Amino acid sequence: MTQTIAPRVRTVVLLLLAAVCALLAGAAPASAHAAVTGSDPAQGAVVDKAPARISLTFSEQVAMSGDSLRVLDPEGKRVDAGEPSNVSGTTYAVRLHSGLPDGTYTVAYQVVSADSHPVAGAYTFSIGAPSKTSVTVSDQAADDGVVGWLYGFGRYVSYAGFIVMAGGAAFVLACWPRGSGVRPVQRFVVSGWLTLTAATLALLLLRGSFTGSGKVADIFDLSLLGQVLQTKTGAALVSRLLLLAAAALFIAVLFGAYDKREDPQEKRDLTFGLAVGGVVVAAGLAASWAMSEHASVGLQAGIAMPVDVVHLLAVAAWLGGLGALLVALYRAPADAPVDASAVRRFSRVAFGSVLALIATGTYQSWRQLGSWSAFTDTRYGQLLLAKIALVAVLVGVAWISRRWTGRLAETVPASAEREKARVGAEAEASGDAEPEVTGDDRTDTDSVAGTDPDAGEQPDSGPADTERAAQLARQRAARDAALQKRLRDADPNRFGLRRSVLAEAGVAVVLLAVTTVLTQTEPGRTEQDAKAATSSSVSTSPDTGASGALTLNMPFDTGGENGKGIVTVDLDPARVGRNEMHVYVERPDGQAFDIPEVKVDFTLKAKDIGPLPVVPDHIATGHWSANGVQIPMAGDWKVDVTVRTSDIDEVTVSKNAQIG
Repeated sequence: MTQTIAPRVRTVVLLLLAAVCALLAGAAPASAHAAVTGSDPAQGAVVDKAPARISLTFSEQVAMSGDSLRVLDPEGKRVDAGEPSNVSGTTYAVRLHSGLPDGTYTVAYQVVSADSHPVAGAYTFSIGAPSKTSVTVSDQAADDGVVGWLYGFGRYVSYAGFIVMAGGAAFVLACWPRGSGVRPVQRFVVSGWLTLTAATLALLLLRGSFTGSGKVADIFDLSLLGQVLQTKTGAALVSRLLLLAAAALFIAVLFGAYDKREDPQEKRDLTFGLAVGGVVVAAGLAASWAMSEHASVGLQAGIAMPVDVVHLLAVAAWLGGLGALLVALYRAPADAPVDASAVRRFSRVAFGSVLALIATGTYQSWRQLGSWSAFTDTRYGQLLLAKIALVAVLVGVAWISRRWTGRLAETVPASAEREKARVGAEAEASGDAEPEVTGDDRTDTDSVAGTDPDAGEQPDSGPADTERAAQLARQRAARDAALQKRLRDADPNRFGLRRSVLAEAGVAVVLLAVTTVLTQTEPGRTEQDAKAATSSSVSTSPDTGASGALTLNMPFDTGGENGKGIVTVDLDPARVGRNEMHVYVERPDGQAFDIPEVKVDFTLKAKDIGPLPVVPDHIATGHWSANGVQIPMAGDWKVDVTVRTSDIDEVTVSKNAQIG
């Protein structure tokens, strides 16, 4: 029979793939799964003496190389000495050269989070006083370029390959044992194995560049590959390749010895053995993702990894089995169609998979989000809402398929028999009758070619007869394909089931794309924790020792003698209502000093509120304070600080800040 997919199916599949590519291309770069929650010196800080080292604190453990932390002077030269080290917990530091001159320094970092994603960024601090700097460091990670796109696409393909291979094999073994002898189904499962194997090898090659330079030229750098093999992700990918070797043996037995087994007892025993072995191999493959991604870090990792394995297995059983069913409905021979009992068995498997997905998905959502607000306030939560909506649509279409399954006849309907008889009558009327289409591989090609298989070797009849025989064989194949298609389409219930299953498969393709993007996105809980940690440790002047929910550092120059310095305003808790304000005045070298007068005004231009004047009380050298500062409304407030350094030297400096 012909292996060409129906034009309608091919069109739908191409449209779905285009939608997936658009989704992947339009998605934002993979977000970091670890965030910087603190630094010393702090971002924007001005210190009077050069620090011996700089340190960064992350929200989780990260992996570092020799160039993960770089410190650059105003001219762009590196001033860090040695390799970065883990100081304690999630804090990492690198030593600096001694005797660094005054100016603004840039700290650039590029690390790999515990769940295998690259994290990059940069910030500045100053020694003595701020200065101009020639350093331009992008916070774009290596995963934002071509290599990042290729790596993301490889992840999508690897997920798809696993689902097709594991789910297709499960469909044959648990729902339709006769399918082990159907060539299209065999090709479907084998294509999943080939896809997963190729994607895993590609990910191994891409990994070094993905977490490093991001350059295409580094993809085939064997030294980088050696470094990758020593990481957790590299070990997971190698383990996946070894398990794929075992999966190849499983597939060979399933479509070889299992298909040829005739004795019922032997087949039952082999089914049990294949089921146990298949579950073990599939669980091992699923664990290769769980041990290197979201589930392996964070809250309750010991529980999350087994839950993630169950989740992946449920996805494969449902979506992979759905793909195998689609192939069986469209491509199985007319004389050996997928029967109603197989469809009903798959319906039960799919129902159980959905229950498992609901249970494991609920736990994963709680673990990765942590609060209801994270659904709408974080990108992870928004993607998760999209995934939930797609799953709901998929379940709805599956319910329609279940209704068609209930109507599906166990045998070929009378209308199909009449169609078969009609095609045969047409062939006889045209004088070109063909033998009945059966599962027998034998045709009458030999007799057409002038060769009788029972009469011994016949002389060659010449090129013309050979060409004629080939032409007749092609015509016969085309008629067989047309007959089989008509037989499949003759049952309206089967036709309806095919269309609903095709719709399910289309939604599943998009769902898999969203899931892939979701696995590359920073979990909502991590994102919110990082924001909270950052807001509670806003950078302040290290010499004053002050802290607050909002800190503003503003250099000033009144133009007179001793007229230069830095004024720092701390507002705590920087919310609507009553606040406590502290004002600090320092010389450029960081030494606190007194001035005759300091005044602060708050203005909310968007609402025509203010200026609201505040005259703080002098507390100590270079320190003023005011209690009960009332902020009436949340918004983008302009903070004006008037500094008078003598009877006639005065200046007002301003900054905008979000308060409330």
